[in-house]
Amino acid sequence: MNSSKHTELANHAWSVADLLRGDYKQSDYGKVILPFTVLRRLECVLEPTREKVTALADQYKDGDIDPDRFLRRAAGHSFYNKSGLTLKKIAADPQSAAKNLTVYVGSFSDNARGVLDRFEFAQQIKRLDSSGLLYQVIGKFTDLDLRPETVPNHNMGYIFEELIRRFAEQSNETAGEHFTPREVIQLMVRLLVAPDGDALQLPGVVRTVMDPACGTGGMLSATEDLIKDLNPDATVEVYGQELNPESWAICRSDLMIKGQDPENIAFGNSFSDDGHARSTFDYMLANPPFGVEWKKVKEDVEREHATLGDAGRFGAGLPRINDGSLLFLQHMISKMKPVDVNGGGGSRIAIVFNGSPLFSGGAGSGESEIRRWILENDWLEGIVALPDQLFYNTGISTYFWILTNRKSPGHKGKVVLLDARDQWQKMRKSLGDKRKQLSNDHIATVVKLYGEALHAAANAEHPLHGKVKVFDNTAFGYQRITVERPLKLRFELTEETLAALEASKVIQKLPQASLMLEAFRELKGSSWAKKADAWLALKDAVIQTGSTWPSGAPFLKALRDAVGVRDPEGEVQLVKGKPEPDAELRDYENVPLGEDVEEYLKREVHPHVPNAWIDGSKTKVGYEIPFTQHFYVYATPRPLTEIHAELKALEGEIQELLGEVTE
Repeated sequence: MNSSKHTELANHAWSVADLLRGDYKQSDYGKVILPFTVLRRLECVLEPTREKVTALADQYKDGDIDPDRFLRRAAGHSFYNKSGLTLKKIAADPQSAAKNLTVYVGSFSDNARGVLDRFEFAQQIKRLDSSGLLYQVIGKFTDLDLRPETVPNHNMGYIFEELIRRFAEQSNETAGEHFTPREVIQLMVRLLVAPDGDALQLPGVVRTVMDPACGTGGMLSATEDLIKDLNPDATVEVYGQELNPESWAICRSDLMIKGQDPENIAFGNSFSDDGHARSTFDYMLANPPFGVEWKKVKEDVEREHATLGDAGRFGAGLPRINDGSLLFLQHMISKMKPVDVNGGGGSRIAIVFNGSPLFSGGAGSGESEIRRWILENDWLEGIVALPDQLFYNTGISTYFWILTNRKSPGHKGKVVLLDARDQWQKMRKSLGDKRKQLSNDHIATVVKLYGEALHAAANAEHPLHGKVKVFDNTAFGYQRITVERPLKLRFELTEETLAALEASKVIQKLPQASLMLEAFRELKGSSWAKKADAWLALKDAVIQTGSTWPSGAPFLKALRDAVGVRDPEGEVQLVKGKPEPDAELRDYENVPLGEDVEEYLKREVHPHVPNAWIDGSKTKVGYEIPFTQHFYVYATPRPLTEIHAELKALEGEIQELLGEVTE
């Protein structure tokens, strides 16, 4: 089926909006159209065995035996409908439409009925009936041909996605929260599965696939299709979890029709209610929402982090609250199969991120610690930079992260960075923020280059040598050092320092504070290069008033803070015989992991600041992946003469246009 055909079918379904206008808000159209489309698809799939199932259901009607297993077998699917009703029959009796439709929906097997319940379909039936629209809407869908021989499962996915896109537009939502462009999925799946091509062609191979943010199930379907293309006899079991009820229902219905177990698609939040706890999978992939906060599950996630640590999913660290992307990745890593002593087992992961997880968070932050955990465990195989404007809900740059715990020997200890930002073609018509798409040739080019990345990076003669780079894991690590410089002060009594003394709470609490301040005021204009000289002069002034010189560290600190003035030529202040650091001159440097920080200090800092030192107690290890920096190519600025000539030409054009206006 070509794209125009599934667009035509989507248009047919969406034409129901003309009936709903006035009685429904635009943002509610999808609440009717989506479940009716699912219902019609289920009906069309069951049509060939409908009479057989109905007859068998009548046989067991009054018996004590549960006929579920027999009805499934008779239907040829994991779901069925026991009634003899169809949408066409229901539409033919307008007066009983609500009653008959309710009976019809209730006659589905539990798994199919559960799908429709997620759409709150019973409420829509009542609302449509009270508006006098129910039989008209049903009539519209009786003409919608969604038989599998007309609309294969793969194309049915396109129809659902087109309907969701329109529903999202009407609801001011983002379609990208529910599904990913198919050509992006194709590239992602091929990068995920390609290295296992030979193993997947073995007889009797069984593979499990999981998506923790599965939306309508497009990624799961694409992975299953690719594995089946490599080996038609392969057994592929798909699993997922989805938070949005409509997307969950569509994904579940799709799996039922394909013969997969719909119970494998869990409903709920993957962080707070893991639908596949203690399960592991061969392949995992996801396109989690970008920059979405995880405040709603903060308590659950932080509790698991604190109580289970490395035994849980989030032991490596917690990212900032406004972006849960790296939580999804930790969740997926926790479900990798272990590698056995012979190198078998293991898992591969592909996930879509924006640029933030590459570098957000400094050394010691949650994000940096998660990157450190991944790289030090040698799980990150590669990162692929995609063109911008590929997704429906954002035009920003995106990246595939590919991870595995069974790297090939050549990839061990290394990370591939592949720049595919120029692999795109312009769409004839934009869809939301999506203005670019990947052609089959682009996908083939990227997959081939990724497969031969080690060779391409090492061979300067390779035509795409500049598009791929290979680094050791440690190349992304750094030591965040704290560079201190000594606090240097001179000491003086001026209006400003006297005012600071008067404002000091420590000074104010002294029993003879006023006498002391008067004595200090007599010394106004005095200045001392050394603290000892200043303290001696101030002490003498206080004693001459008949007062006693206060003792204790708080007083001396308050005094120094007030009368001490920073001076590059001043006296170095000491604490227990060592220079006291000046917080205002404190600086930070990132030193490559493995480099001697003292050697770095001598080479990079001491030529400019000879008395600087490193506070080793504050050194932290961080990891970041500056992707664009590694592929930056300097572009020579245009000559000024050329720019000037262009500006003059533009001025001339503007003058001509103004002349035409004034004539």
